[in-house]
Amino acid sequence: MPRAIWSGAISFGLVNVPVKLYSATSPKTVRFNQLHASDGGRLRQKRVCSIDGEEVPFEQIVKGYEVAPDRYVIVTQDELDALDPRATKTIDIEEFVDLADIDPVYYDSAYHIAPATGGAKAYRLLLSAMEEAGKVAIGRFVLRTRQQLCALRPSDGVMVLSTMLFGDEVNSPQRLDELEALGDVEANEREVVMARQLIESLSAPFEPTRFRDDYREQVLELIERKAAGEEVAVQPVAEQPAEVPDLMAALEASLANVRADGEGDGAAAAPAPAPEPAARRRRRAAARGSRRRAAARTGS
Repeated sequence: MPRAIWSGAISFGLVNVPVKLYSATSPKTVRFNQLHASDGGRLRQKRVCSIDGEEVPFEQIVKGYEVAPDRYVIVTQDELDALDPRATKTIDIEEFVDLADIDPVYYDSAYHIAPATGGAKAYRLLLSAMEEAGKVAIGRFVLRTRQQLCALRPSDGVMVLSTMLFGDEVNSPQRLDELEALGDVEANEREVVMARQLIESLSAPFEPTRFRDDYREQVLELIERKAAGEEVAVQPVAEQPAEVPDLMAALEASLANVRADGEGDGAAAAPAPAPEPAARRRRRAAARGSRRRAAARTGS
């Protein structure tokens, strides 16, 4: 049973919906520790003063904000506590918007919302009303002493909350100088038609389980092999110079490849199955080798 990371209520007008918040994602990053190369000892980080070079005990550490090079304003914890947002334990809905109006760049972390004790009916009411209206609720709440902007939306019979970035936390693309080059180029009609055909040929329903983190699997396989005592030879990878592609030739070749994959029964190419994990491929190859050696011995 997962553990709720927050409990409170959704404030909807004069209606309060008791709810609990659960993480909706579990990132699977491979994490490494820093070790001493000569003896394998794990390294410990110390807080050292840049002026006298001495290690500073935790009770002597204060917070400082740099206002100029090497000039800091010290802010005490009591001063910060006085400015803390009110921990009201409520998600205060401020307005409802269309989902299409929210650029995904504003989304941060995702959470599932479940009804708390006594809140099932009010939860169902809000969920059903939002499903029929096709709207997303925008609100605020306090999570871990920080005020969060958030979006609440129904998804497969469950309320999902996504924390959001505030407007001044999203950088405008207009600051990118490279975008000025777009004013000097224009795609012709034939190129646009071929690009649309390529998009249509590669279109499919989104199935997140089809996509795997190949790099993470390869790293875990490498760790497994080294833990078993295997010597791993690293092959240097030579960087190839990037070439400016012939756009039309690239589009034509891409369409030809997609059409070739779809030939046979005349239907569109089926989505490729998820690749078999490398460790499993090695085990299967080893089993086939054992069977061949056993057959050779029997034949001799």
